[in-house]
Amino acid sequence: MKKLLLLMLSMLIALPALASNQTGTYTWKFDLSEQPAGQETKLWIPYPVSDTEQSITNLKWEGNYSEAAVYTERTFGVPMLYVRWSKDAKQRKITLTFHAERTEQVKRNFPQTAASYDSNDYALYLAPTTLGPVTGEVKKLADEITTGKTGILEKARAIYDWTVENTFRDPETRGCGIGDVTALLRRPGGKCADISSIYVALARAAGVPTREILGIRTGKKAKQDVSKWQHCWAEFFLPGYGWVPVDPADVRKAMLKQNLKIDDPKVAELRDYFWGRVDQYRIRLSEGRDLQLNPPQQGPAINYLMYPFAQVGGETLDWLDPETFTYSITWNQ
Repeated sequence: MKKLLLLMLSMLIALPALASNQTGTYTWKFDLSEQPAGQETKLWIPYPVSDTEQSITNLKWEGNYSEAAVYTERTFGVPMLYVRWSKDAKQRKITLTFHAERTEQVKRNFPQTAASYDSNDYALYLAPTTLGPVTGEVKKLADEITTGKTGILEKARAIYDWTVENTFRDPETRGCGIGDVTALLRRPGGKCADISSIYVALARAAGVPTREILGIRTGKKAKQDVSKWQHCWAEFFLPGYGWVPVDPADVRKAMLKQNLKIDDPKVAELRDYFWGRVDQYRIRLSEGRDLQLNPPQQGPAINYLMYPFAQVGGETLDWLDPETFTYSITWNQ
């Protein structure tokens, strides 16, 4: 009997910890009434949907718009709420609310044997973007980092470790950064979109299918203004297993906020945590770079859809400035 109890106890100890959840309601409020009158106004809002890590419910919107509908863009299937006000609109307001439940994403216990795969099936996640090349200096560096590494898992880990060790969080960066990898390799400092973009470009150059996940953090208090809490992390695809999250940017953010050096034991814990794991204090909004919105915006493709995007008379508003754009995002538990 004693042996049986000891066996059961050892089995319980070996089980992974249960993933944690975070639940609450987001309220996105927009008021573009102070923008120049007599101009048609268009607004595209990232539109969250449920997946294996998050449940989005009670989603609704109300306002005095001329048109509002949900569309998806064609390459990545990114959903968005499109809102339009006619040029004679006196007010331009809309409020979007939804309830979100997010689970801590844990991807561990990787297969010991690599599964075969056809890279053509993941061409979209191996391709360059306007700001994320995968040839030239990026390819050269990726080859150096992954020298002696075999298989996607080893290469993905080597690039993750390099990114953690060789980037830094720059608090002066506007928003989440734009992710200009060529510039970042000369000065590898920025915020989450910058650091994630470095990881994605290097991984793709090494033949690892990778994507950026664009989202927004939840609050941790009963009510918080999260208008500037957008966040970007990355995932790589491990054949025979699936998409695996990594967040080197959050490692560097914690290092800055806690004044930690790279050899601090706390950094080792952070590196381990954000390899194959991300916390529950975030929701996914979209993915993809160089997006053509739907209906299409005027002008070039947009870098990403993590912030709301608006055009008044065909002129793009500064989405990194919610005060002049006039929007707010709040979190309530």
